[in-house]
Amino acid sequence: QVQLVESGGGLVQAGDSLRLSCTASGRTLSRYNMVWFRQAPGKEREFVAIISWNGGMTDYADSVMDRFTIYRDNAKQTVDLQMTNLKPEDTAVYYCGADRFPDAPLDRAANRYNFWGQGTQVTVSS
Repeated sequence: QVQLVESGGGLVQAGDSLRLSCTASGRTLSRYNMVWFRQAPGKEREFVAIISWNGGMTDYADSVMDRFTIYRDNAKQTVDLQMTNLKPEDTAVYYCGADRFPDAPLDRAANRYNFWGQGTQVTVSS
């Protein structure tokens, strides 16, 4: 089985920064695209960022473009999300996920990914 553990969330004020981290265990995910999604209460899970298996390609939701940066370290089996200039609308539980297929093209669809972690809460006050 694969385990993903997200960490780094917290309570911050608008304009602050946070760095989220996802640590994978149980299987090597170096050939799999990795993503961050988020979900606020009563709302659908939404795409935030994706990074290709080799780290060479990234993509972001328009709402976080130029504010968030996704990183991965395949040796450490980690995927980080650096968030800057946080806004109240960023408040959500953040989940990392792994692509269901190796060496696959980038895709924003949630059903492409396995979300095995419990997420980490990010709360941004105004």
